[in-house]
Amino acid sequence: MRIPRVDDDVLPGHRSHAAPLGWGRWLRTALSPLFAVMWLAGPAGAVPSDPMWLDATGRPNASAHDALRLLADAGVDGLAARDYRTVELAEQAAALDAAPDAAASPQPAFERELDASMRLYLHDLHLGRIDPRALGFRVARPSAAAPDFAALLQAAAAAGRLPQLVADLRPRLGQYAKLREALARYRVLAADGSLGQLPVVAPVKRGEVYCGGVALHRLLRALGDLPPDAAQFTDCDDATLVEGIRHFQTRHGLAADGAIGRATLAALNVPLAHRVQQLELALERLRWLPDLGAGPFVAINIPMFRLWAWDPAAPADASISMGVVVGRALNTQTPVLSEDMRHPIFRPYWNLPRSIVRNEVLPALARDPGYLQRNDMEIVRGAGDDAQPVAASAENLAGLRQGGLRLRQRPGPKNSLGLVKFIFPNDANVYLHDTPAAQLFGRARRDFSHGCVRVEDPVALAQWVLKDQPRWSRERIEAAMAGTSSLRVDLTRPLPVILFYITAMMSPADQALHFADDIYGHDTKLARALASRRVAASF
Repeated sequence: MRIPRVDDDVLPGHRSHAAPLGWGRWLRTALSPLFAVMWLAGPAGAVPSDPMWLDATGRPNASAHDALRLLADAGVDGLAARDYRTVELAEQAAALDAAPDAAASPQPAFERELDASMRLYLHDLHLGRIDPRALGFRVARPSAAAPDFAALLQAAAAAGRLPQLVADLRPRLGQYAKLREALARYRVLAADGSLGQLPVVAPVKRGEVYCGGVALHRLLRALGDLPPDAAQFTDCDDATLVEGIRHFQTRHGLAADGAIGRATLAALNVPLAHRVQQLELALERLRWLPDLGAGPFVAINIPMFRLWAWDPAAPADASISMGVVVGRALNTQTPVLSEDMRHPIFRPYWNLPRSIVRNEVLPALARDPGYLQRNDMEIVRGAGDDAQPVAASAENLAGLRQGGLRLRQRPGPKNSLGLVKFIFPNDANVYLHDTPAAQLFGRARRDFSHGCVRVEDPVALAQWVLKDQPRWSRERIEAAMAGTSSLRVDLTRPLPVILFYITAMMSPADQALHFADDIYGHDTKLARALASRRVAASF
């Protein structure tokens, strides 16, 4: 069982009041991370009466050397070994090992600093280095008691089980293990000087010879988009090359046309060191996610415009995958959050948010008095689907403008939510839904919504979320969507839904490593926050 996460913005014995900057965050970001761990630890930060990291001669014991190896290898999880004073601790350990009179060496400092470094490392590995709420993410954390890293560390060191403790504290997600493997591979690729930039030329047409053909062939083979034994090609109409380019394009969210266009060439020339950083940031974000246990869940990766629904207890072919449309990058971004789905609603009303009414509908209505009727919209007084419609009079339009009345779109084929929506109550008031604008799923980049998530195959998703209720067959779902009234169907149990954001991911569909553009700039913000943390640690 994975050790539960902890709200690290709350000091022991205190309850959070959503202050702008909690004590935990202040200590973690404004001061040295090592000092934060030692300060928060209180008496546990002092040197134990019985040394944990030293043997009877006062020299580093086997567990100390295990700890030093683990800290030095922190990079395999996308962490930075320098955050844990790895070099300084190794030098101290070497000095203690070589000292003729170990008892006269600075044992207390080594004992204290290695203990603080290991606790910080375990915390970062299990919870992440940055509090996601500090970056505006609505990621729920379990309310269970915090793991006692000091006690876990002491028990594991005494039993010689530090590597096992580290393995237990890693996220249990299969995605996490796969990205760790990909990170190791891409670090090797990034260090290969033969995989340099390709010549930037005008789009290369099929049948033409590309001047960077040799370098392109080498790169696609290294990335796995061409088979290792692929023969060198002579022109861009080579069938193996075209298939390799299509594979690369699919993995990078591009239109898979097999041609070397500007967008494809730009993606090929993204430095591999940047891909390494994307993998590191993805691992950090996976550490923020709640432990989903062994039950089914729905996950949407925002920058990859993709939804997956898994049930670990079911056969692999019982999972589903589909494209989604997410919020516009400019001003209506889809939030990162984790909540429970409670019910789908067939043939839903769309209650328009005030921002859309104010910024879009009222200006359109001023230009076209028939706008409401043509779009199946009505002004209503009161809450709920049984609210009474009122006439679109000047008085009622004024009430709509002031927020005393509201605007909704009636169920039907014109409804912007399509014929079904999936509700998981949340503060951002976002949900999954069908859409009449199905043509948008043909585009590679799909950030067009006002923040909610449009799904490509709503019938398949409805069938999946209602799979515990056999009477809801595909035929009955389609009949409910084609019916004459709204219908809510409660799920037999809450279904976790995660809207997450990582720009590097092993796709469950093809088991290939995919990369996405940082459409909302979240990677940039996280990289900046991590850099600030390291600067603070250097003081």
